[in-house]
Amino acid sequence: MSKIELPLTTESRKELKAGDLVELSGVIYTARDQAHKRLVSLIEGEKELPLDLQDQTIYYAGPAPARPGEIIGSIGPTTSSRMDPFTPAILKAGVKGMIGKGNRSDDVIKAIKRHRAVYFVATGGAAVYLSQFIKKMELIAWQELGPEAIYKLTIADLPLVVAIDSEGVNVFEK
Repeated sequence: MSKIELPLTTESRKELKAGDLVELSGVIYTARDQAHKRLVSLIEGEKELPLDLQDQTIYYAGPAPARPGEIIGSIGPTTSSRMDPFTPAILKAGVKGMIGKGNRSDDVIKAIKRHRAVYFVATGGAAVYLSQFIKKMELIAWQELGPEAIYKLTIADLPLVVAIDSEGVNVFEK
């Protein structure tokens, strides 16, 4: 298992291959459907974004409320294909890593390859387990969206699988 520090560099993205097991550490941002819709609207309108997307990794997840004394509640991946209509624009804006579950559309795979990004999958149904890898959480934008708001997460050794590498090789098609 490879240990990868974020943000993803050109070299680290090039070295990752579909099927690789990795542990990611660093900063990621959560964003689900509504956040993606708002981000793309701002991008298309050439307006200021609530965060710099350059070289960032987005986790398609909405954290459950934390119990007293905890950093975060359960936080499992949501179905990535729901973000597919927005993903090419998000990648063009600079995102280099995505974390979710499930396969992606042909258009997204082409965009991943074009922008030399990487798509990771997290284990579905393991939201409570995955929460232990979150060391810090901070609200970034759109609190009114609740769990669909954008949160900045500091993670340590989050276990993932490279599902689609920067060359477009797809573990779902291997």
